[in-house]
Amino acid sequence: MNERFTLNNDACQFSSKACFRNSAHMLPVTDYLSDLPENVNETDIVEVQFKNTRKGYFHNSNQLPLEKGKVVVVEANPGYDIGEVVLTGRLVLCQMHKNRIDPSRYEIRNVLRFATEDDLKKAEEARLKEHDTMIKARQLAKSLGLEMKIGDVEYQGDGTKAIFYYIADGRVDFRQLIKVYAETFRIRIEMKQIGARQEAGRIGGTGPCGRELCCSTWMTNFTSVGTGAARLQKLSPNPQKLAGQCAKLKCCLNYEISLYEEAKKMGYSLGNNGQEKQPEEEDLGYQNVVGQDDFSRFDKKKKQKPQRDNKRPRDNRKTNRNNDQPRKNTGSADK
Repeated sequence: MNERFTLNNDACQFSSKACFRNSAHMLPVTDYLSDLPENVNETDIVEVQFKNTRKGYFHNSNQLPLEKGKVVVVEANPGYDIGEVVLTGRLVLCQMHKNRIDPSRYEIRNVLRFATEDDLKKAEEARLKEHDTMIKARQLAKSLGLEMKIGDVEYQGDGTKAIFYYIADGRVDFRQLIKVYAETFRIRIEMKQIGARQEAGRIGGTGPCGRELCCSTWMTNFTSVGTGAARLQKLSPNPQKLAGQCAKLKCCLNYEISLYEEAKKMGYSLGNNGQEKQPEEEDLGYQNVVGQDDFSRFDKKKKQKPQRDNKRPRDNRKTNRNNDQPRKNTGSADK
């Protein structure tokens, strides 16, 4: 079903294909150019997504009528794999540029055909073995005394190869482990190291903000997050509040750090009340004008606050009355 939506009296139209998303996949991309006729002929490269966050780029050499949501069979090494088309046309080139993929150096394989019922059945049988394979793989790695954790296992569509995603603090010599895996599972083994943030993106979840994790919805490149970003923004030093589900500092600490650094260069400092202030006569206001960050200064009038004395005021009336009356002698009279 391709339901169409219109905005502003048919001035803007888009179809549900542009916003189509499979709930089993991460990192969805909205193809807002899907309805343009010239978009299809822009390039024959399509973006295909497999399990979770793994994506690849393939040539539509057979000129298949590919569109978002179609399940296809693509070339693999060795055999073939099964994935879902998530992006076509001009935006594919933009995604490749964003991910720093050079078509001249990147090996781009071909899309073979649409997936048949037999292909889907075989791929489903392979995916049903992933959880048991992961548990067994963890036990084998522990028996060899390796300091690593098998985070996930992904079988290829034809069931002849599996990718073992692992997490480790340093380099791990897993040559013996690969031999044990090959003898145990009777498949080709590929080991791929990932970080804690990448593991959180593959698992998915909801952050304290109430939205899906950024690493599982749109983030593909992870930059280091330091404690200096929290200190510059005057955030609470509580590690439980600054850490995300990956037990690392939240990636969102870097979202506004450039704004705070720019304000610091301009001579502004962050007050205790959470508002940007200049020490003496001016307040700093912030506004976003047509997508450009702009600082605006507003004059601040100085207000003289009355000085209060902590001592109780003296009773002038009582003092004057006592001064008017003659002083009484309390001692004995002089003789």
